[in-house]
Amino acid sequence: MKILIVALFATLALQNALASVKEEITATEYIENLNKEIARRTNLETEASWAYASNINAENERKKNEVSAEVAKFMKEVSTDLQKFNWQSFKSENLRRQFKMLTKLGYAALSEADYAEYLDVMSTMESNFAKVRVCDYKNATKCDLSLDPEIEDIITTSRDPEELKYYWREFYDKAGTAVRTPFEKYVELNTKAAKLNNFNSGAELWLDEYEDDSIEKQLEDIFDELRPLYQQIHGYVRYRLRQHYGDAVVPEKGPIPMHLLGNMWAQQWSSVADIVSPFPDKPLIDVTNEMVAQGYTPLKMFQLGDDFFQSMNLTKLPQDFWDKSILVKPDDGRDLICHASAWDFYIIDDVRIKQCTRVTMDQFFTVHHELGHIQYFLQYQHLPFIYRAGANPGFHEAVGDVLSLSVSTPKHLERVGLLKNYQRDDEARINQLFLAALDKIVFLPFAFTMDKYRWALFRGEVDKKDWNCAFWKLREEYSGIEPPVVRSEKDFDAPAKYHVSADVEYLRYLVSFIIQFQFYKSACIKAGQYDPTNPELPLDNCDIYGSFEAGQAFKNMLSLGASKPWPDVLEAFNGERTMSGKAIAEYFEPLRVWLEAENKKNNVPIGWTTSDKCVSS
Repeated sequence: MKILIVALFATLALQNALASVKEEITATEYIENLNKEIARRTNLETEASWAYASNINAENERKKNEVSAEVAKFMKEVSTDLQKFNWQSFKSENLRRQFKMLTKLGYAALSEADYAEYLDVMSTMESNFAKVRVCDYKNATKCDLSLDPEIEDIITTSRDPEELKYYWREFYDKAGTAVRTPFEKYVELNTKAAKLNNFNSGAELWLDEYEDDSIEKQLEDIFDELRPLYQQIHGYVRYRLRQHYGDAVVPEKGPIPMHLLGNMWAQQWSSVADIVSPFPDKPLIDVTNEMVAQGYTPLKMFQLGDDFFQSMNLTKLPQDFWDKSILVKPDDGRDLICHASAWDFYIIDDVRIKQCTRVTMDQFFTVHHELGHIQYFLQYQHLPFIYRAGANPGFHEAVGDVLSLSVSTPKHLERVGLLKNYQRDDEARINQLFLAALDKIVFLPFAFTMDKYRWALFRGEVDKKDWNCAFWKLREEYSGIEPPVVRSEKDFDAPAKYHVSADVEYLRYLVSFIIQFQFYKSACIKAGQYDPTNPELPLDNCDIYGSFEAGQAFKNMLSLGASKPWPDVLEAFNGERTMSGKAIAEYFEPLRVWLEAENKKNNVPIGWTTSDKCVSS
C-alpha cells in the first residue's frame, strides 16, 4: 500500500512538472507573439505622437489621443490575459522578467473615461507650453517671441537685469500659472493610475523603474558627497555676479536671483561664464564663431556625430534617420515642440530626431547627446519589444553625454579643426573645468528637485494651497536660487519646465549625470586616454574618438537593453554594480582644490540664507 501511495505521488508530481513545462512552452510562444503585436501598435502610436509633436493642431491631437486610447485598451486586455499564466513559478528567469514588466500598465490601467481625460489634460499642458508667446521688452507691439529660439537667446546673452526679469515673469506666467487647473487633474489621475498598478503613489511607480528600493537614499548620499563642491561653486558665482551687477541686484549671503544665471530654469549656468570665469584673460572655449565661419550646418553637425560613433565601430545611422528626422525648425509657421528629442518607432532602423538645431557649440554637444539615444535604440533593436529600453531611464540619458564629454575636450575640438592655437596651461584648465561644472555640477540639485517636488505632490505630502511655495522652497534648499520677483499661490511655476508639463520623470537626468562620469572614466581607461598616475593623460582632456575598445564596451552594455537589472548591465560595461559619485568628484578635483583656496582668500561666504521670494496665501 505504501509503495502504491509513493508511486501515486510520484506520478502526480511528474504530471505537474510536465504541465508546468507545457505551460512555460505555451507562455514562451504567447510572449513572443505579444511582443510583436505590442511593437506594431506602439509604432502606430509613436507615428501619431510624432505627427502631433511636429505639427500641433486639433486634427493631429485627435488622432494621437485616439490611437493612444486604443493602445491603452489593448494593454488592459493583455493584463487580463497575463493572469491566465502562473508566471511567477516559471523556471526561465527571462520569461518571468518579461511577464513582470508587462503586468505594469501605467496610465493604461485607468478606466476608458479617465484615460481619455488624462490624454486631454496632457495635450492641454504640452500645447500650452509649445504655444507660449511673449511681447518684446523693447517693442510692445511685437508679441510673437517663442521660447526657442528668441527668449532663450535673450536669457542667455542679455546682461540687463530688468530685461531678464521681464522675460522670466512673462514666460513663467504663461507656461506655468496658465495650467494650474489641468495640473491638479493630472496629479489626481497620476495617483489613481499608480494605485491601480498596486503602488502607493506615482512616486513609487516612477521609482520602480530603477528596481532598487534604496535608490532615493543612494542618491541623497551621493548628493551629500557632492554638495560641498556645489556650495563652493555657488559661493564663487554669487561673489562674481555681485562684482558685475552690484550689491543692489545680488545679495552677499542670500540665494542667487535665478534670472541672472543665463538659463530660464537656472539648471545650468555656463551661459554666464563670460562674467564669472576664474581667469577672464584666458579665452574660454567657445567654437560657435568658428563653426559659423567654417560653414557648419545642422546636417554637418549630425554627420560629425554619426562619424564619432562609427569611429568606435558602433552602428552607422540608417537611411531612415536622414529621410524622416526633423533637424531644423520648419519655416512654414506651424507650431511644434522644439525640445530636442530622439524617437524609436519599433521597426528595424526607423529611428529619428526632432530638434530645432542651431549652429552653436552647445547645440553641437546636444546633437551628440541625442545621437546617444539613437545608438542605444539601434543596439537593442534585436530584442523583444519589452526589453527595448534603457537598463534604467538614466542609462539612456548618460550614453550620449559620455560622447558630449569627449567632444567638448580641447583635444577633440582640435582634432575636428574647430579649436586653433589653444594653450592649455593650469589657468586655462581651471577655466575649462569651471565651465564644465557650471553645466554638470550645477545641474545635480536642479534635477533632484524636479522629481522631489513631484514625489511630494504625488504622495500627498504638500497641501494644495502651498504647492507653489513648496516648489520654490526646494529650489532654494538644494540649489540656493530664488525667483527674481515675489511669487505666491496665485502663481504656479513648476510646469514652466517642459518635463513637468509633459509628465516626463526627471530622475533619469540626475542618475545620468552621475553614471556618465563612471562610464566616461572607464571608457577613457579602455581607450588608453586616462591614467591617474600620468599628468599627461588627465580625465578632463580624454577623447575616446576612434577607440574600438571603448566602442565594444558600449556595445556590450547597450545591446542588453532592459533585459537584465541595471547593476548587471553596469557590470557588463565596467565591472561595477553600484552608482557612485567618485568618478565625478575625481574629474573635478583640481577645480575643488582651486575654489576652496580662492573662496577662502576672498572671504567668500559659503551657503545661503532663507529666501523671502514666495509668499503663501
